[in-house]
Amino acid sequence: MSIGIAIQNFPEGAIISLPLRANGESKGKALLYGILSGAVEPIAAVLTIMASSFIIPALPYLLSFAAGAMIYVVVEELIPEMSEGTHTDIGTVLFAFGFTVMMALDVALG
Repeated sequence: MSIGIAIQNFPEGAIISLPLRANGESKGKALLYGILSGAVEPIAAVLTIMASSFIIPALPYLLSFAAGAMIYVVVEELIPEMSEGTHTDIGTVLFAFGFTVMMALDVALG
């Protein structure tokens, strides 16, 4: 798992570095910013491991928050029809309401 996450950091660094280089930044500065963008994950992992006794009880809440954030990104950014026009927030709120109802039914009905 750690190796997969580490491999994923290479394209993330490239996403930061390549546009910077295309906009005229030096190779060294673009490389540094790309490396710094990927260096956050190992630091956060070490801090999480050190605080694991505090994190484990809160893990379900943290994971549900992360899932909600990803659903928001999907609805707001990746579903183009819902993001077009002047009333984009209504579609997002109704999607969240519908998702909440379906999850409540899933939990209630097993």
